[in-house]
Amino acid sequence: MTDPNLYLILATEGLVGVAIVTLAGLAGWRGWLALKAQQFAVGDADHAPSREPSLPNASARIEIADLKERIRKLEAIAAGVDL
Repeated sequence: MTDPNLYLILATEGLVGVAIVTLAGLAGWRGWLALKAQQFAVGDADHAPSREPSLPNASARIEIADLKERIRKLEAIAAGVDL
């Protein structure tokens, strides 16, 4: 059990194993970074401002009308007018 070659072989195998795991992790990390860079590049193209202004949808128009009505009521209350 006290063979120095055995300890040297075990230490070398451990070091090789750690190096393999480290290199595999590094390759995965670089691949993940490349994927994210590609997603950001595609995402920037998708979110470019459009030239034509879009019309608000029906629910947004209803909500804006509701907010305008609330503002009108609050202004009337502030002016002392009963509705």
